[in-house]
Amino acid sequence: MITRALVVPHPPLLVPELVPGSEDSTDEVRKACVAAAAELAASHPRWIAVAAGIGKAIEPSAVGSFRAYGADVRVALSAQPADASAPASLPLPALVAGWLRERAGATSVRVELVPGDADPSECVALGERLASDTSDDTALLVLGDGSTRHDLSAPGWFDERAVPFDTEVADVLERADHAALLNIDPALAAELGAGGRAPWQVLAGLAGAGGHWRGELRYSAAPRGVGYHVAFWERR
Repeated sequence: MITRALVVPHPPLLVPELVPGSEDSTDEVRKACVAAAAELAASHPRWIAVAAGIGKAIEPSAVGSFRAYGADVRVALSAQPADASAPASLPLPALVAGWLRERAGATSVRVELVPGDADPSECVALGERLASDTSDDTALLVLGDGSTRHDLSAPGWFDERAVPFDTEVADVLERADHAALLNIDPALAAELGAGGRAPWQVLAGLAGAGGHWRGELRYSAAPRGVGYHVAFWERR
């Protein structure tokens, strides 16, 4: 059974080559993600990642590029990828998972995509299926951003509900409260542009499949108006 999970955001700004101008506003979240990923890889070098998206699972043999986001930064989902000269068109979360894998030194990452509008029960079902992975060296990487509506600099329109929403998400992640994660309203999350809702609820399904879990919040802030959280969950 998977006994450790890491929650991270997946904005393009994690990749220095994609950040226009100064990187100062993005250094903190980048460092938090890379440090946490390195810690995860040290104990669990194989990852299963879950993120919002459409399509089937993306296998570790895949290679992709951030070219569509402004720079031809290539990443591989494993240490032994397919032909690196022909990168596939991978969704952003898969690219970030590969980027983190390379910097952390993890062996591989397989990406499971869950529809962003999936019902919580669908997310739980996927989490329960992932919980059955019996490899001792495998961990779950959960990729998802919080609200995009924190202030006037945000990609979405400002919404006064964004701050309390992400404050509550951070608290729930710190407490490893899987039941509270499942109480996140999909409609509210969609209105606030919080694409992490479905992946977080997959984590809730995995944690709810058995055992007592503890959480540790490593980072929670909203640089450039978007909520980002970095947190570990570990089965006791």
